[in-house]
Amino acid sequence: MCGFFGFLQYNQEKIINKDKEALYLGTERITHRGPDDSGYYEDQFVSLGFRRLSIIDLENGHQPFVSQDQRYVMVFNGEVYNYIELREQLIADGFNFQTDSDTEVVLQAFIKHREQAFKMLRGMFAILIWDTEEQEIFAARDPFGIKPLYYKREAEALTFASELKSFNGEELFTFNEQALQQYLSFQYVPEPSTLNEQICKLEPGHFIKQTVAGHFEVNCYWKATFRPIQSDFSKLVTRVQESIIESVGIHMRSDVPVGSFLSGGIDSSFIVAAAKQFNPKIKTFSVGFERDGFSEIDVASQTAEKLNVENFAKIITAEQYMKELPRIIWYLDDPLADPASIPLYFVAEEARKQVKVVLSGEGADELFGGYNIYREPESLRHFNYLPERLKRMLNYLAKMMPEGVKGKSFIERGTTPLAERYIGNAKMFEGSALEKVLKKYRADLDFQAITKPYFEEAGSMHAVNQMQYIDLHTWLRGDILLKADRMTMAHSLELRVPFLDKKVFDLAMEIPVEYKIANGTTKYVLREAAKGIVPDHVIDRKKLGFPVPIRHWLKDEMYDWAKAIIMEGSTEHLINHQYVLSLLEMHREGKQDYSRKIWTVLVFMIWYQINVEQQGIKQISQLAQ
Repeated sequence: MCGFFGFLQYNQEKIINKDKEALYLGTERITHRGPDDSGYYEDQFVSLGFRRLSIIDLENGHQPFVSQDQRYVMVFNGEVYNYIELREQLIADGFNFQTDSDTEVVLQAFIKHREQAFKMLRGMFAILIWDTEEQEIFAARDPFGIKPLYYKREAEALTFASELKSFNGEELFTFNEQALQQYLSFQYVPEPSTLNEQICKLEPGHFIKQTVAGHFEVNCYWKATFRPIQSDFSKLVTRVQESIIESVGIHMRSDVPVGSFLSGGIDSSFIVAAAKQFNPKIKTFSVGFERDGFSEIDVASQTAEKLNVENFAKIITAEQYMKELPRIIWYLDDPLADPASIPLYFVAEEARKQVKVVLSGEGADELFGGYNIYREPESLRHFNYLPERLKRMLNYLAKMMPEGVKGKSFIERGTTPLAERYIGNAKMFEGSALEKVLKKYRADLDFQAITKPYFEEAGSMHAVNQMQYIDLHTWLRGDILLKADRMTMAHSLELRVPFLDKKVFDLAMEIPVEYKIANGTTKYVLREAAKGIVPDHVIDRKKLGFPVPIRHWLKDEMYDWAKAIIMEGSTEHLINHQYVLSLLEMHREGKQDYSRKIWTVLVFMIWYQINVEQQGIKQISQLAQ
């Protein structure tokens, strides 16, 4: 596990000492991603910097890694879990190896198969490979986007980095106002955009090819989709169970101890129960809050006791939450207004005291249909039988109803096509509210500018599969995996996600909707597969995720703090501060729950202060090293 920073230069007149300084500074800014080792490579065209967290043999995995014939140079962030099997195949094909590392396996596979090698890799990765003979560089990102990869194209160079902060020197920050509007809708910046207009994120399952001569192309080598196949339910349950256990086993390949996060839900419990089969002494880690109803520590402790594994838990206070937030936002790079980022940061901090690697349950909801909103098409099915004219009339009447009137939202959703209402799991500001909060609102940049292409690709699928497809290509990579990577890497902790495995997905993509949404619950087939492995008290428990008492805190402990951020903030040219203050006051008075909207703006304001105004960034970055 590591981080890298580097660039390919095609304007030779601009290769000066400043670029060498930028290489070392940009690499140093991501020391938290790899505190154990560093390495550099430079030639006439390419400069590469690397930081490494040693998980499998430090000496053998030193990077940048150079091929035996000196032709290829590679930096690689991630883990490839099928490297042993790939190595055996390559040896059978006549390849020789100097090390036992997955790094050399990845490079040798590329030498044999070129860009076709990327689809053979089972794991999480961001890769740069420089071909000194053809004078071209390849950059690839894993199929689900578990590991990040940013790039910046300029007239004289193409720059790559594991995190945005590697780019942040003294250069001018080109603020992306279009991405801000999307952030206020989604609570994250949808890929491939960032809030820096000059920098993009390489999308999952894609690779870049850039030559010294100036040729640039982006290609897709893999894309997730759903193709349900009718099958025997009991056999499918067995296959799901076996697939997850096998994936957990291969994700536990490591030269250091592997732990696991454990909440009160089925996903992490399944991971821990499976992991215990490979390591009976696995350590687990949980987090919660003092307020009743916002902590899963008791359930996690009960689960750990039933599974006979050790559990370490941490309680977070509102004061800790506020104190650490600026540093957390710095680690996130772009703003992410998911309150669950913060507990993830704290549980990662606890885990790093014991282990270097943890397993986690991200991806189960997207693959197996775990979000409650996936039941919406079933609850709205009666609207499908109404004439279109009547639906338009009902929709108009519902829009005229005041906010908070019972039935208003239900009628609006039932009379609005899925593609025009579904944004994913988090819908923050929309319509008139978005226009009120944003100073430079553009009607042509509503959330459908992001979701429409995905709905067009998924148009023939069942409505539930369409929703999963949207979440896989927006929410999963933009929120779930972003916070998972940044909050664990902040503590130099490697996180592995066994559900987001290509073999697991190959099975999940075939599961019919009726096996996901059934018996009044979600991810039904996964729950059945967990029976006999996961303790009974977990199987049918209501999904909570990482519940955070933001709604309560913004009325009490966080009220003065939030008000001060809004009143003293310097984003008036972008955000209507008076409108946000009015939301805060109405929320405090209990007129309506505006906590998530308020939190979305607060996170952006703190992010702006750190990243655009550069206030406190030196102190934060120094503390982070």
